Amino acid sequence: MMNTNPTPTPARAPAGAGSRTVVVTGAAGGLGRAFALGFQAAGDRVVVADVDQSGAEETAAMVREAGGEALAVPADVTSVESTETLAVRAAEFGGGGVDVLVNNAAVYAGITRAPFEELDPAEWDRVMAVNLKGPWLCTKALSPYLRPRAHVVNLASATVFSGSAQWAHYVASKSGVIGLTRVLAKELGPRGITVNAIAPGFTLTEASHALIENAAEYGVERSSLKRASEPEDIVGAALFLAGAGSEYISGQTLVVDGGRQFI
Repeated sequence: MMNTNPTPTPARAPAGAGSRTVVVTGAAGGLGRAFALGFQAAGDRVVVADVDQSGAEETAAMVREAGGEALAVPADVTSVESTETLAVRAAEFGGGGVDVLVNNAAVYAGITRAPFEELDPAEWDRVMAVNLKGPWLCTKALSPYLRPRAHVVNLASATVFSGSAQWAHYVASKSGVIGLTRVLAKELGPRGITVNAIAPGFTLTEASHALIENAAEYGVERSSLKRASEPEDIVGAALFLAGAGSEYISGQTLVVDGGRQFI
């Protein structure tokens, strides 16, 4: 289904429970699943979006088992048609509008670590398509449905600040997310919508375990807190940036890495 009305007026949140409607992309597992469950615990209804439909359904089932409302939507964030369908379905689920968008979907595990001269241009394009074009397309598609005082939270990476060697495509894509966040904050600000980014450090997700051997020990000594980051450590930042206490914060990037940047 295509979005044939580019400028609908988002409806007020449905009366009753008072919960918001939150869209989380890349929510079939890892950080996305943790975000979905975190927003559910905060009393929000969650749209679980992922190209992995079975994983999205599994996350949605977990949200419902925890007592929340959830809708699983298969979504390819690199596709205009798919993101527009996501937007329409999310708005319908939310009674005419959406309150929070978490742009979490990204290519991470399985990508090549190599000197920049050796990276495959096709892989570069794929990383950029998911990690940078994806947040743009999702925000573009959902923009007409974002309610006044809605929040957009983009996922960048602390690797932007460390300049992780042999990962030029990933680091560049996440650097782009920070730039995109600042532009979107300027353009959506007049509508009362905040746009911010989270830059997590190395976090123990399924993808991280697949990427690095002994992932639980990776970088721990460089952390001020001397422990590995779990997905739940990032959830609090998302809840804050999507909450009432951050309504005058926009265009910012919050690094959540256990103090690793200061070691």
